Amino acid sequence: MDAKTAILARAREAISRSQQGRPVREIPRDYIRVGADAPGSEPVVADMVEKLEDYSATVVRAPKDAAILDGIDELLGEARTVVVPAGLPAAYKEAAARNGRKVVEDSREQQIPTLELNEIDAVVTCSRVGVSLSGTICLDGEPDQGRRAITLVPDKHVIVLEREMIMPTVPQAVDVLGRHPTRPMTWIAGPSATSDIELVRVNGVHGPRNLGVVIAH
Repeated sequence: MDAKTAILARAREAISRSQQGRPVREIPRDYIRVGADAPGSEPVVADMVEKLEDYSATVVRAPKDAAILDGIDELLGEARTVVVPAGLPAAYKEAAARNGRKVVEDSREQQIPTLELNEIDAVVTCSRVGVSLSGTICLDGEPDQGRRAITLVPDKHVIVLEREMIMPTVPQAVDVLGRHPTRPMTWIAGPSATSDIELVRVNGVHGPRNLGVVIAH
């Protein structure tokens, strides 16, 4: 048994002993679990757009396939190099390659080294689910979303979010993610930002400074 396994085993044993004989208190579930409007409905989408824009994200609503591709191209803007997960739809890869951009693929089997990712301008991925209440987008590491590293290192992240996968509340989104609880999850709420002790906002500390979202209808 290695040191890590031994430490965790002792911690679990100590927690187990500390809980013996203690009364079990029922966990309150009086928070809002289901929103008033259906997932993907117009009020939910409008709320999602408002929250994302409040976080300084750029949002494009795309009512048809061609508009999705145009939205990807628009949000990539002046980016010259783009990384995409291997499982991204081919049409999205082609849209990312417009205007002479260089597109490179990344996968678990053929990973781009982090130092090389640092030289890439942008990344395009799909997503699993969104939360309109908080303006959060969740990725779960599937082939169309890729490894977490490619969504953290480039300066710009363009995400395609399916309209019907925008949930009004966090519990509804967790229900979706809970169908595959072992997948690696990344929760994104706007461009990466933090504030120092003097409350000076600094962008790009923990991930991309720029976030673009295509809401696919």
